[in-house]
Amino acid sequence: QVQLVQSGGGLVQRGGSLRLSCAASGSISSIYGMGWYRQAPGKQRELVATLPSGSSTNYADSVKGRFTISRDNAKNTVYLQMNSLKPEDTAVYYCNADLLDYSGSYSQRRDYWGQGTQVTASS
Repeated sequence: QVQLVQSGGGLVQRGGSLRLSCAASGSISSIYGMGWYRQAPGKQRELVATLPSGSSTNYADSVKGRFTISRDNAKNTVYLQMNSLKPEDTAVYYCNADLLDYSGSYSQRRDYWGQGTQVTASS
């Protein structure tokens, strides 16, 4: 089995900063990519930033220049540094990992999600 455990998040004022972390553990053969998504009340889940293995980062236009995604491959951990937060960034943030899981009778490529963490930027 694979687990993604998130940490970080919380409440900040407009213009503040927060850092999210997400550590993947368990029956992982390899990771194809990791990323962050968010879901605001009444809205669909949307991409925030992704970092495919061996490829360049991808950001939503709304966060470019303010958010930075990074990975520590040795720790199977992805981070999201969020600066200059705005009230419209308020949402539950989820990490995602696209990986090869060897827990079954054969390895399978699967998507896993973290438990979600609330980020609130007050005005």
